[in-house]
Amino acid sequence: MASSTVTRSRPRERSGTRPPAPRRVRRQLPTSPWLFAAPGLLVAGAFVLYPFLSTVTNAFTDRRTLIPGQFVGLANFREMLHDDMFWIGLRNSTLYVLGVVPALVILPLLLALLVQQNIPGIAFFRSAFYTPVVASIVVVGLIWVWLLDERGLVNALLEAVGVGRVGFLSDQWLLLLSAMAVTVWKGLGYYMIIYLAALANVPRELHEAAAVDGAGAVRRLLTVTVPAVRSTMVLVGALSSVAAFKVFSEVYLMAGPSGGPAGEDTTLVMLVQRTGTGLTGRVGYASALSVVVFVVTVALMLLVLRADRKEAA
Repeated sequence: MASSTVTRSRPRERSGTRPPAPRRVRRQLPTSPWLFAAPGLLVAGAFVLYPFLSTVTNAFTDRRTLIPGQFVGLANFREMLHDDMFWIGLRNSTLYVLGVVPALVILPLLLALLVQQNIPGIAFFRSAFYTPVVASIVVVGLIWVWLLDERGLVNALLEAVGVGRVGFLSDQWLLLLSAMAVTVWKGLGYYMIIYLAALANVPRELHEAAAVDGAGAVRRLLTVTVPAVRSTMVLVGALSSVAAFKVFSEVYLMAGPSGGPAGEDTTLVMLVQRTGTGLTGRVGYASALSVVVFVVTVALMLLVLRADRKEAA
């Protein structure tokens, strides 16, 4: 019986199916990656690269809205040096950076430390702090205009306690400070999320070791938390610096198209919009202003990164 079983199994082994032949590896064409990247490159070229190159080109011409213009060299930049509104815009944009960036670097970190605590109901506060970020800047600006108007809620409360009405939207410096407050209020939640992601990577053992050594909450913040999230603070500083220098909506909504009393609250981006729009807009001069804004924002980012490298060294 054993021998018969063996003789029966041999024909089955011989009649078994042959293993499939290996498939040929198709050679990838060198243009295949470019075909996948083509849609994104076309969009970036049409809406980023072409406008940028067009702005740089127009900066050296006297082009207007309906007139092509001719090459004038550095005439627009020389005119800029004698334009009082340019210096006013540069002053206000610089003050905006100095007033907004420190607040947006420090306050969101403290807010992130607060909402990082695992206590009941903390998810509600996280959502509440992030709500201004997703709100429309136009809606936010109008709400704050209604609040800070001479007949608004804030002045009504100040008058009720005997302080009197304050010209938040009529005084040059108070208007600029009010716009800064709106920018900080709207950006707190955004940078809070960035800090929360960084704080999640800080080892808890470091805090526990510092607590065992007798370090209090403030000392742990300065010796453990801040060094651990220093790179994130640099990122927040760079992002907020660029956004603050290019501010437009907050000041435009609160100061109006004229830029506040006698245009003293005009920023550089507002000056670009005012100069380059309309049927008689000076597109060439507005493009030169845009080039200056671009150069200054790049310089701000490089300064922040260089300062970070010096501290790291």
